[in-house]
Amino acid sequence: MAKALGVGGIFFKSKDPQALMSWYQACLGLPDESKDYASFAPALMPKNGATVFSPFKSTTSYFAPSKREFMINFVVDDLDGALKQVADGGGTLVGDVQSFDYGRFGWFIDPDGNKVELWEPTQG
Repeated sequence: MAKALGVGGIFFKSKDPQALMSWYQACLGLPDESKDYASFAPALMPKNGATVFSPFKSTTSYFAPSKREFMINFVVDDLDGALKQVADGGGTLVGDVQSFDYGRFGWFIDPDGNKVELWEPTQG
């Protein structure tokens, strides 16, 4: 059986794709090799980081207050710093930071209304 080896990309529509990409590059330090996309090398992922593929029930409120049917999650090296940068850049923070044995999580709404989750994996 052929098997998927990882997530090859996250693709979605935007009213102004280049402006949104510039916002992410400025607020979260996404690689700036292009005005159209950012690529992440697997070697940049922290030791306890992972890419998660997880369908949610259609009735979930986890993506609220966004009306979108998806949510992007970025692994970050400094959750508090990333949330501050996002807020300083005009993003809207939502919810309280939550901590689990596998890391800390925070959320924001980007300029297009997408809810984004940030995950700082537990060190070790």
